[in-house]
Amino acid sequence: MPAVSTDKLTDDLRLAHLLADDADSITMSRFKALDLHVTAKPDLTPVTDADTSVEEALRRTLGRARPRDAVHGEEMDDTGWGPRRWVIDPIDGTKNFVRGVPVWATLIALMIEGQPVVGVVSAPALGRRWWANLDGGAYMGKSLMSASPIHVSDVAKISDASLSYSSLDGWITSGIGQGFVDLLRDCWRTRAFGDFWSYMLLAEGAVDLACEPELALHDMAACSIIVTEAGGTFTDLEGNPGPNGTGAYASNGRLHEELLGRLAPEPED
Repeated sequence: MPAVSTDKLTDDLRLAHLLADDADSITMSRFKALDLHVTAKPDLTPVTDADTSVEEALRRTLGRARPRDAVHGEEMDDTGWGPRRWVIDPIDGTKNFVRGVPVWATLIALMIEGQPVVGVVSAPALGRRWWANLDGGAYMGKSLMSASPIHVSDVAKISDASLSYSSLDGWITSGIGQGFVDLLRDCWRTRAFGDFWSYMLLAEGAVDLACEPELALHDMAACSIIVTEAGGTFTDLEGNPGPNGTGAYASNGRLHEELLGRLAPEPED
């Protein structure tokens, strides 16, 4: 992990909370709005005027507060360069947002030299926010001054584990669908809480495994540091730590080696 100043990270975490406050104001004003404008991106996933408004607002604030930092977002082109990069998903769970389901969140992370060092996940329709900074632990609450530490579970057997995922589609096309179905059958409980919520429930200790085979950096950066600072493990499909792969396998740590073994990509002929 990069060597960074604790004081500097505290300032960055405060800034991330301010960004989340701004995002919450915009998203809640547009949630269930009768004039919400929805279009389809080239991959046929939806994007709303709230998505673009949030990203534009956060980029403006970062441009003033951290003009030397790079920014990567879901809806707009990357800007800047250098070791410090903010990663933004303005609304993770846009399909839920569009349909009036309250399970969606703004994801904000700061990465230094490719590794997340600050992460905030804010889900205002659920009344919940989670955050973490490097070596500072993970927390849930309404603000920095009103927070409770969170930690992953101690479950040590797949047969006792609760697993959360998003959908079956990606597993079917990934070539490891059968392994995933077998894992579902062997777990004590499975639910498709989906998107950011799977990983936040993992960080809270409410579930023990969370995995998706196809994700982007903006989906994973904030979630990954919250999981790891809560004591869990977050890797790509090959077991490399962090959010830089094509998917995410997350666990309470005690179950991770078995998770990797069960969902290892099938060898090519």
